[in-house]
Amino acid sequence: MKNRISFSIVIGLIMLAVIGVASKLFTDPAGFFQGIAVMLVIGAVIFFLIRRLYKPSPAKREQRAFVKAAKRSVKRHNQKEPSQPKKKANNLTSIKKLRARKNQSNPQLTVIEGKKGKKKNRASFF
Repeated sequence: MKNRISFSIVIGLIMLAVIGVASKLFTDPAGFFQGIAVMLVIGAVIFFLIRRLYKPSPAKREQRAFVKAAKRSVKRHNQKEPSQPKKKANNLTSIKKLRARKNQSNPQLTVIEGKKGKKKNRASFF
């Protein structure tokens, strides 16, 4: 019941807005288009001011680089090698090769560029 009332109120407001816009367009078309142009210009100015004031900081760019590198690392880590049938090792050299292959670590490390030129404030460490 409550939903039906709010829906009818919204429909009524939309109909009144359409009637108002249509009457303004037919009675004063130049004023109507001038008002639309003024609203568009003000909206564009506000958009560019907000965009200018809220520039992404370098820390966010570094964080984005870290996330991108982490995704690449996970993707590389999750790649599965095609399974090959296991053969029984009959001689000593094949056993040594298998052990050497198992002992090799495969670190998934990616270098991320940081602030290399920035000096640390030593006074803040006390």
